[in-house]
Amino acid sequence: MVSSMATWDDVRRLAMALPETAEGTSRDGLPGWSVKGKSFAWERPLRRGDLQALGNAAPEGPVLAARVPDVGAKEALLADGGEVYFTTPHFDGYPAILVRLDRIAAPELEELLVEAWLCRAPRRLATGYLRS
Repeated sequence: MVSSMATWDDVRRLAMALPETAEGTSRDGLPGWSVKGKSFAWERPLRRGDLQALGNAAPEGPVLAARVPDVGAKEALLADGGEVYFTTPHFDGYPAILVRLDRIAAPELEELLVEAWLCRAPRRLATGYLRS
């Protein structure tokens, strides 16, 4: 059985289930999620420069940005992320990955959000979460 693809409601539910997560909005009025004031995931529509850089490869659906531990983790996701993960020149050298929300299954989204949260949460909070 194929699981259904994720929605913004899934992102919100999974992110808000993580300890001390707050939902806010960017200056563009788009949703984002943070832990102790550190952003770990946010809605990131493609901008003109992104569309020009990606050309025909630019996805048309909703795009989620999520922090990753480091650029190496980002490169690993890009290497085996198939149609799910991508990046743009704007994010070169930055530990964040772009996700085609309509191509990621909820279990994989949950794993991504937990990892994003763990790399931004204070150590004591992250350790407590991992122990629970």
